[in-house]
Amino acid sequence: MGQHYRAPISFGFPLSGDVTQGFDWSGAQFGLFNINLGRSSAPAVEQKVLEEVGSYGRQIGRLADAVEVLMKTLDTTKLSEEDQKVLTIFKAMQHEIRAIKKRVGKS
Repeated sequence: MGQHYRAPISFGFPLSGDVTQGFDWSGAQFGLFNINLGRSSAPAVEQKVLEEVGSYGRQIGRLADAVEVLMKTLDTTKLSEEDQKVLTIFKAMQHEIRAIKKRVGKS
């Protein structure tokens, strides 16, 4: 197949910080932006999970749904004020996510 050269290019958007994008000039890159979130101890497994199970967003969404189920059975009166605050913030985040999904027609 020959040598592949990945030229890292850095750029930033307002308020976003630096973004580095590697471009694969061998033709193996399928999209303009491919996200590399760092080193993985099992990149082949991670790729298969993304292809066959779901995106990181979908995986996190399912975890969040499970956390909400567990929260329904939780006696919050036994939690510290700080732990109650964490759950309140989580609930607010979930509410915002649902509002966004509704707004864009994705439930």
